[in-house]
Amino acid sequence: MGEDVRVRAVVALAQAMAAAHTPRESWRAAALGARDALGGSFAALSVWEREAGRLRVLVNEGERAPGEAEFPDDETYPVHQFPEITEFLHEQWAGGGEPNAWVETAEGLPGPADSCASVTGGGGATGSGYCHQRVAALRRRGRGCCVVAPIVLHGRAWGELYVARRPGEPVFGRADADFATVLASVIAAGIVQTERLEEVRKLAFTDPLTGLANRRAVDIRLDEALEAHRSTGEVLSLVVCDVNGLKQVNDTLGHATGDRLLERFGSLLSLCGAMLPGTLAARLGGDEFCLLSAGPGADEVVAVADELCVRATELEYGDGVACGVASTGDPIGEVTSARRLFRLADAAQYRAKAARSRKPVVAGRDGEVLPLAESARRGTPAPGTDRRRFRGTGPSGERGRPGGEG
Repeated sequence: MGEDVRVRAVVALAQAMAAAHTPRESWRAAALGARDALGGSFAALSVWEREAGRLRVLVNEGERAPGEAEFPDDETYPVHQFPEITEFLHEQWAGGGEPNAWVETAEGLPGPADSCASVTGGGGATGSGYCHQRVAALRRRGRGCCVVAPIVLHGRAWGELYVARRPGEPVFGRADADFATVLASVIAAGIVQTERLEEVRKLAFTDPLTGLANRRAVDIRLDEALEAHRSTGEVLSLVVCDVNGLKQVNDTLGHATGDRLLERFGSLLSLCGAMLPGTLAARLGGDEFCLLSAGPGADEVVAVADELCVRATELEYGDGVACGVASTGDPIGEVTSARRLFRLADAAQYRAKAARSRKPVVAGRDGEVLPLAESARRGTPAPGTDRRRFRGTGPSGERGRPGGEG
C-alpha cells in the first residue's frame, strides 16, 4: 500500500471517530477504519479490564464467524490465554521501545502448544518461541493471519486492535505491523475524545449529588415517550415525589445530613424504579424527584409508587415522601403535551403533601386532580400553591433551590 493511500486512511479513520456521537459509534468507526486501512476482512476492538483480568471485546466488524456479534455482551478472554498485552509488549516497552504490533498466522507447529509465526513492528525481534492461543483462534474462525496492536491511553495499555485476513490472502508483514501501531495511536486519540464527550454528556444530564438523571434528561425522555404514546398507545406514567422534612433536617442537623437524606432517597428511588423495566429515575431539583415509566401498566406503576412510599418512611432522616402519580392508563383525559402529564402528577403530589398521605395520590383515581394553573382558574388553588411560588423554573430547566423545602 502506497504512502499516500495510508495517509488518507489515517485521516479517514480520525474523521470517522471524530464524527461519532457515542462510544459504540466510536468503536465501530475504529474497527471499520482499521480493517479497511490494512486491507483486512475482519477487525475487532478489545479493552483490558484489569480488575477482572480479562480482555473484553467491544466490537466485531467485517466477516464475523459464527457466534461473533457486532457488539457482544459477554465475549471475554482471560489475559493469561492472550498475555502479550501484559508480558511480551511490556518488556519491550520497559526497555525503552514503543508498544509494537505483531503479526501471526494460522500456520503453527502441530501439537498442544502451537508456535506462533510472529513478526513485530518497529524493528523489534520476532516472537519466535512465544506461544499462546491466537493460532488456534485463527484456525477455529477460518482466518489466515492477523495483526494485533496495543492501544495505549494515558501511558498505559488500554486494549487491543485486531485485524485479520482470509486464508490464502497475503500475510501481514513488518510494514503492516508498523502501520497498525500508527492506527492504534489514532484510535487511542479518538477514544480519549469520546470519553471526554461522554463525561460532558453525563454532567449535562446527571444530578451530581445523587447520580440520578436531572430535569433536562427527564424533559427529553418525556417528549420522546409522548411521541411513542401517540403513535402506539404505549402507556406513559409519571411519579412525582417530594421528600418530607428536608428543611427541618437541614436546619437542625446540617446540610451535610440533608444531602445524605437526598442521596439515600435517590438510591431508594433507583431501586424501586428498577421494578419497572426501562424506567428513568431522576432528581428534578431540591427535594423533588420523579420516575418516568413508558410501557408498564398503570397498576404496576401505582404499586411501585406505593412501595416507594413505604420504604421512604423507613429512612433514618426525614418524614417519608409525598407522592403523586399520573398515567395515561388511567382516566385522566387526553394527554396532549408532556407538560400536562407533568402538571397532573405534580398536582397529585401536592394533594398528597397537604393530606400528609403515606400512600401515593393517583390522578384519575383519587377524585379530581387538576393541574395547578387550571385549579387556580377555577378559584380553588391547589394545596401548596404558595410554596410553588418560591420554586419556579430557571433557565437550566431545573426547579427548586439547593436544599429544597420540606
